[in-house]
Amino acid sequence: MKRIGMLTSGGDCQALNAAMRGVVKSITNAERDVEIYGFLEGYKGLIYGNFTMLTGKDFSGILTKGGTILGSSRTPFKLIREPDENGLDKVEAMKQNYYKLKLDCLVILGGNGTHKTANLLREEGLNVVTLPKTIDNDLWGTDMTFGFQTAVDIATEAIDRIHTTADSHGRVFIVEVMGHKVGWLTLNAGMASGADIILIPEIPYDIDKIIDKIHERTERGSKFTILAVAEGAISKEDASLSKKEYKEKMKNYAYPSVSYEIADKIREKSDYDVRVTVPGHTQRGGSPCPYDRVFASRLGSEAGKLILKGEYGFMVGIKNREIIKVPLEEVAGKLKSVSADASIVKEAKMLGISFGD
Repeated sequence: MKRIGMLTSGGDCQALNAAMRGVVKSITNAERDVEIYGFLEGYKGLIYGNFTMLTGKDFSGILTKGGTILGSSRTPFKLIREPDENGLDKVEAMKQNYYKLKLDCLVILGGNGTHKTANLLREEGLNVVTLPKTIDNDLWGTDMTFGFQTAVDIATEAIDRIHTTADSHGRVFIVEVMGHKVGWLTLNAGMASGADIILIPEIPYDIDKIIDKIHERTERGSKFTILAVAEGAISKEDASLSKKEYKEKMKNYAYPSVSYEIADKIREKSDYDVRVTVPGHTQRGGSPCPYDRVFASRLGSEAGKLILKGEYGFMVGIKNREIIKVPLEEVAGKLKSVSADASIVKEAKMLGISFGD
């Protein structure tokens, strides 16, 4: 009999259910004697032994369902070695619950922080296989993470819809896109929707260069300008600060987010009518797009194959359109960011898109 634990950790996204379904179907189609233990609310469930027994029926009809049937939560890696409020050793508790249930393997779906903890559990001797989930697409070792393409579609539609109202009123519109500390989501959605200016964390912006681009469009007869701004976008001035200086500055930050600061600065230096739109968590919600359904299913199937073969300690990813396995120790703690010299950035600039640099 195979006993498999499964959990989803960190922020939710589309195709988590599709990926879990892929794992379970690939295993149960090969072996009948399988027990699936679903840990609830991410690592919390593994720490406190909060789980539910699942059968194949639980994974029926969830291919198109967003979110996660197991629930999720954030358990920061930097706090994982610290005892909880009752003095419980969280790492030891996870290990004991794993052994108590006599698990053969733990399947973990998550992003960067999740993979750090997954690798820690591998180092502690647990059999672990992981799947790359995040709309940020910032996991090292894989060209794509599931949830990303659906989020690109949603963010693109949001910017598409802003075009008509921006044109009707002759306004400058800033659409703030998620993505945490990287700009993959904003870059792709911005290009797909024809944004005029794209601001991402990896390329610090100059507010005067942004205004120059708006002036240029106005002089050419354009009534409006669209900015796709990553939530982690940063000015050249702030990028030059030390981490300590920047942290101190942010203690007294007067804006809800960077988009509102940029809007305020544009108004101060020009007479443009500027508005801000924040799609927010809609980018993480709803049903996965067809690409993510297929992609997550492929990843899940490959994870199932690894488990059946007894190959543990890997993240399943994709490189050059082929599904691959990557050692967890090579993934954990590494961020895949956008290079300022990346071909996609150069191509975007050739199309006339400004990055505010």
